[in-house]
Amino acid sequence: MDLDADRGGKHRVASSFKFGFQGIASAAARERNMQIHIVISVLVLVAGLVFSISKYEWITILLCIGGMIALEMLNTAIERTVDMYTKEFHPLAKQAKDIAAGAVLIFAIISVIIGLIIFIPRILALVN
Repeated sequence: MDLDADRGGKHRVASSFKFGFQGIASAAARERNMQIHIVISVLVLVAGLVFSISKYEWITILLCIGGMIALEMLNTAIERTVDMYTKEFHPLAKQAKDIAAGAVLIFAIISVIIGLIIFIPRILALVN
């Protein structure tokens, strides 16, 4: 399909970006965990600048930050969907929410380990 021939194509693409940015803004404004991730991300970015980390370390850090924020947003979307479906306790609803939260936790732990691998040697060199 020729994108230029699709008159509404540009509008749909613009709307997709608009909705995506609205989702990011909504999560950042309403979700405590997202706010925590954003604060920690800013601190890590500042630390990266202060310690002049390498290009590959920047790539790794940015992947961790982007992955963490995206995964937190997916977790929130799953929680919202489950809550919309049922307010009553249901074992499958709990399981869906717990599994999504577990995925976030795993990525957070791995991201912290990566951060420690990158920054601990630099911090120790600064102290010694």
